[in-house]
Amino acid sequence: MSRNADNQRIAKNTLLLYFRMLFTMAVSLYTSRVVLNALGVEDFGIYNVVGGIVVMLSFLNGAMAGATQRFLNIELGRKDEKQLKKVFSTSLIIHIGVSIVVLLLAETIGLWFLNTCMNISENRMHAANWVYQYSVAAFIVSVISVPYNATIIAHEKMSAFAYISILEVILKLAIVFILIVAPFDKLILYAFLIFLVGVIIRVVYGIYCKRYFLECKLIDWRPDKQLLKDMLSFSSWTIVGSLGYIFHTQGIAIIMNLFFGATVNAAQGIANQVNSVVKGFVSNFLQALNPQVVKTYAANEMKAMHKLVLRGCQISFYLVAFFAIPLMLEAPMILKIWLREVPEYTIIFVRLVLLLSLCDSFTTLLGTAKGATGKIKIYQMTLTAIGLFHLPFSALFFYLGYPPYYAMYVYLVIILILQLFRIFFVCNSIGLSKKLFFKQVVLRCGVVLVISMCLPLYIHYIGTQSLGNSFLVGISSMISIAIMALLLGFAKDDRLKLLYKIFNKR
Repeated sequence: MSRNADNQRIAKNTLLLYFRMLFTMAVSLYTSRVVLNALGVEDFGIYNVVGGIVVMLSFLNGAMAGATQRFLNIELGRKDEKQLKKVFSTSLIIHIGVSIVVLLLAETIGLWFLNTCMNISENRMHAANWVYQYSVAAFIVSVISVPYNATIIAHEKMSAFAYISILEVILKLAIVFILIVAPFDKLILYAFLIFLVGVIIRVVYGIYCKRYFLECKLIDWRPDKQLLKDMLSFSSWTIVGSLGYIFHTQGIAIIMNLFFGATVNAAQGIANQVNSVVKGFVSNFLQALNPQVVKTYAANEMKAMHKLVLRGCQISFYLVAFFAIPLMLEAPMILKIWLREVPEYTIIFVRLVLLLSLCDSFTTLLGTAKGATGKIKIYQMTLTAIGLFHLPFSALFFYLGYPPYYAMYVYLVIILILQLFRIFFVCNSIGLSKKLFFKQVVLRCGVVLVISMCLPLYIHYIGTQSLGNSFLVGISSMISIAIMALLLGFAKDDRLKLLYKIFNKR
C-alpha cells in the first residue's frame, strides 16, 4: 500500500476519533458536574482516591497492552496471518493470568492498605470498601478487554472504536440520571453502575472482534512458548516504566490523601478530568498514528518512520497547546461556570496539570518509536529511576508544610529532565538526528508557543473578569496557535502536504 494511502488513512482515522472525542467531551463536562453535586466533595474525593489504589495495580494491564499492540502491529506489518493468530491467543492467555494476579494483589495488599492507611472518615469506610470491590471487578474486566481493543486499533478500524466509545459515554450519561433519582447510597451505586457499563462494553468489543477479525474467532489455548517468552520479556520492562508513571500520578493522590484528606483528592480529580479531555485530543491523534510508526519500522522504512515521528511530535504539541492555553488562562471563569462550587486548590491544580501535559506532549510519540525497536530495557530503567524522585521530594515538601500543589512543581522539574533523556536516547536508537529533532520540534514548538501567547495574554490582563473577556481570550488563543502553527510550526513542504491531506477528498 502506498505511503499516500497510509497518510490518508491516518487522517481519516484521526477525524473519526475526534468526532468521538468531541461527543465524549461534551457529555463528560456535564456528567462530571452532576456526579460531583450528587456525591458531594468528600465522596467524590473518596471515589478518586480509592479507585487510585486499583490503578496502582493496573501497571500490569498497561504494560501488557503496550506489548500486545506492538506485537500485533509488527505481524500486520509483516503480513503474517498465522503468527498474528498466535499473538492474539497468547495475549489473551497472558491477560487472563494478569487478571488473576491483580485479583490476588487487590484482595490482600490493596484491601489492607485501604482499611489501615487511607485517610477516610469512619462513617464512609463501609462505602469505600464497596467502591473498592467494584473498582477491582471493573479493572479485571478491562484487563481481559485489552487484546480485543488492541486488535481493533492495530487493524486501524477506528470507526468501530469510536462508535463503541460513544456507546460507553451514552451509558455513563444514563448513570448520571439514575444517580440523581436513586434512593440508595449514591457512592456505592455509582461504583456498581460504572462496573456494569464496563461489562457491557467488554461484551460488545468481543462480539465485534470475533465477527470481523479471523485471529479472534478461534482461540488456541496452547500458547507459543517462544512468543510467550518474548511478550513477557518485552512487557516486563514496560512494567518498570509503568510503575514510574503510577508513582507520579496515583501514588501522589494517595500521599495527598495522607497529608490533606479526601477534599484535596476531589480537586485533583477535577484537574485530572480536565487534563484527560485535553490529552484525549492528542491520544486520538496518536492512536491513529502509532500503528503506522510500528509498521514502518517493521518494514524497515526508516525514512518514512522518521517523518512520522517528527510530524507527530509537532502536531501533538500544537494540539495540547490549542486547548490547554485558553483553559490555563481562564480556569477560574471556566470552572465556576462548569462546577458552580469550585473545591479549594482546583484552579491551580488545573493550571499546573495542563502545564505538565504541555511540557510532556512533544516527546510522547518517541515512546512508541522506541517500543517498535523492542529494545527498551535501559530506556525504561532510566525513565523509572528519574521518575522515582517524584514521591519522596513531594512528601518532603508536604512534611515541611508546603501546600499540595508543590507536588506538581516537583514533577515539572522531573519532566524537563525526562524530555532531554527521551530525545537523546530514542534518537540514537532509531537513527534520527538529534539536531534535526531540536530544530524541527523543540525550536519550532517553542517559537509557536511564545508568539501565539502574546495576544491572549494581553487581552487576559487588560480585560475584566467576565464571560465575554474569557471568550475573547479563548478565541484569540486558539486562532493565534492555529495560525502560528501553520506559518511557523512546520517546514514549507510539510505544511503544504498537511493542508492537502486535511482538505483533499479524493
